Amino acid sequence: MVQSPRSPVSFAAPMMQTAGRDRTPFDSGTEEDNCTPPSEPQETRQGRRIQNKKEKRMANVLVVEDDRRVAAEIGSALAEYGFQVDEAPSGSIGLRKALDGNFDVIVLDRMLPEIDGLSLLTELRAAKVSTPVLILSALSAVNERVDGLRAGGDDYLAKPFEFIELTARVDALARRKMAAEAVNELVVGDLRLDLIERVLYCAGREIELLPKEFAIIEFLMQNAGTLVSRKMIFESVWGYSFNHQSSVIDVHIGKIRKKLDPDGLNPRIHTVRNTGFILRAPS
Repeated sequence: MVQSPRSPVSFAAPMMQTAGRDRTPFDSGTEEDNCTPPSEPQETRQGRRIQNKKEKRMANVLVVEDDRRVAAEIGSALAEYGFQVDEAPSGSIGLRKALDGNFDVIVLDRMLPEIDGLSLLTELRAAKVSTPVLILSALSAVNERVDGLRAGGDDYLAKPFEFIELTARVDALARRKMAAEAVNELVVGDLRLDLIERVLYCAGREIELLPKEFAIIEFLMQNAGTLVSRKMIFESVWGYSFNHQSSVIDVHIGKIRKKLDPDGLNPRIHTVRNTGFILRAPS
């Protein structure tokens, strides 16, 4: 088994964490505290990691990687974490397995023989295969990551990377897929979002939404009652880094508000100044 911290394949930068107390003014002039709970004892955190590792780690992962050594190390790291792993050494084999198999996540190298990673991904999406895909690539420029995400990728990890980050990203994609399969609709107050038919109802009235509008309201309903930043919405819906000078989020939110509440009498999406938005059931 490959031990992640000692892996010979080196992987990218540490993740940053923030903590603290933030007081944010709302439209109404009131303020709410967003307090980070006290840090847990180390033993508790370790116990949770051990417990989590034992819980639902039977997700099936397809690794499409032509470098046999790297594929073996990725497979070993994922298997050690608890995933069931299948491997494909070329784009054509990977495409066949992805179309025929029932995988929870696909780890896809971008540079592959026979069929390159982005072409493979494009064919999968054209065939209505919605399995989450984590793209691995030495091409780490922003435009390369954007191309991968726009081709249908769900996440992008630049080489070299740390296996601990790889397994965390695969785990997040697997949990997201399982959660989506377990939930057929979201309900917040008089809003009902049918995730199968891709239809939103407001007080029983069907609301016509564009694809990005649907993705935004889905994200807001998943986080109902919680402050979400523009950055969070943008990266969830568009899949790449947020441009703080862009007004695209506010434009889409404005259109959704008008569709939900043409008269402006029962607002559901509330703006938090300089921060983001909160979805609440109308009072």
